[in-house]
Amino acid sequence: MIDQKAEKLQFEPVSLSDSAWYPSLLWESGARGCEYSFVNLFLWGDQRVTRMSGHAVLFSRFGERYIYPYPIGKGDKREILESIFEDASARDITWRLSGLLPHEKEELERLFPNRFDFVANEGSFDYVYDINDLADLPGRRYHGKRNHCKQFETAYPRAEVVPITEKNLDAARRMSHAWYALREDGETDFEMEKRAIARAFDHYTELGLEGLMLVSDGEVLALTMGNRMTKEVFDVNFEKAMPHATGAYAAINRAFARYIREKYPKVRFLDREEDMGLEGLRRAKMSYHPHHRVEKYRATVKVDK
Repeated sequence: MIDQKAEKLQFEPVSLSDSAWYPSLLWESGARGCEYSFVNLFLWGDQRVTRMSGHAVLFSRFGERYIYPYPIGKGDKREILESIFEDASARDITWRLSGLLPHEKEELERLFPNRFDFVANEGSFDYVYDINDLADLPGRRYHGKRNHCKQFETAYPRAEVVPITEKNLDAARRMSHAWYALREDGETDFEMEKRAIARAFDHYTELGLEGLMLVSDGEVLALTMGNRMTKEVFDVNFEKAMPHATGAYAAINRAFARYIREKYPKVRFLDREEDMGLEGLRRAKMSYHPHHRVEKYRATVKVDK
């Protein structure tokens, strides 16, 4: 538990009520990493927030690891960053900032010269795709993906693309349970993700999530869910397909891109989030040829030697 007596900043757990102000601040801040999505803040880990001088100041805890995502908002950040430094000292924890974009790395160095070490963690870089590429799969480089979609259509000619709503949410939930049950082999820890997706189902409407399922003869073969993060970027939070459904991942990916493009003409990009340093996931994300990756840095206070 956080020692309330030592707090300098009055953080509160991220709650649904924060959706009244936080998403608009994120929207105005421009392109960011997926960890700043309100949906991800609500679903993953122990995330806390406070408002200060027109900024959102975040405090994240994952197990025994604490970190401060770089504050978002317009205007001078010196006072805010100094307050974060005092807060970390009061808690007696290591002062870490995460999620810095390249221009924010430069901003922090300008405000506090030679005070921080910076590390780029490639596993945390977001993969961002042109929505038209994922919707149309054009040209030779997407030939394999088009073939996967055809394989799915051949294997499941009666499959339908079905929007996820409150009425069929239980079917999506059951499919996710089945997907995780097939992977409970002790090799990979899915517990945090299982909790996050369960919470997403529990608060699907309140979080403004949108999703699709591929359904054939009553069986949910694949699902995906996401949320609009900014005017131009839609974040894909979850994507699952049953392993026996050949080509289902390619088919649900393409279907969701088409759905979002039609519903939100101003959305230019789909953020398919990080690879977490997993080589297999990295290969899968690179195979869709990202338009760009969101480069992010972590900052820590230099240690005197």
